[in-house]
Amino acid sequence: MKRVYVNEKWCLGCHLCEYYCAFAETGEKDIARALKTSKIKPRINIEEKDGVSFAVSCRHCTEPLCVKGCITGSLSVNNGVITIDTDRCVGCYTCILCCPFGAISPSETGAVQKCELCVKTLEGEPACVKGCPNNAIVFEERGVNL
Repeated sequence: MKRVYVNEKWCLGCHLCEYYCAFAETGEKDIARALKTSKIKPRINIEEKDGVSFAVSCRHCTEPLCVKGCITGSLSVNNGVITIDTDRCVGCYTCILCCPFGAISPSETGAVQKCELCVKTLEGEPACVKGCPNNAIVFEERGVNL
């Protein structure tokens, strides 16, 4: 299955992937108009440590602890992509505690949010991959099982 990977050596730490991620969720056509007055809540986050920038996002594990820990069954695996049924999520944050990668976060709606590879909003590559100016983020299959 294809996943999002980041080459830390190429990442500029510009945070554009975060903006493109947040923009993809708006359904708007103009990024400036869509994000002008809002505080973005991306599903990918750039962290910086000791001069190295790297992205934190869902790894869509083959044995996802977040899905196993979800008490309402709102997290599920669909065609290898871990998705959230926000109507079922009660905001207990058990999945946040279970995720070893820190890839799930609270959302403004009370449910949780995480990368879903833009399967609900875009076709093809996720928005973070398309928006990376340095091609540090790629969407490819590497045969890695997490």
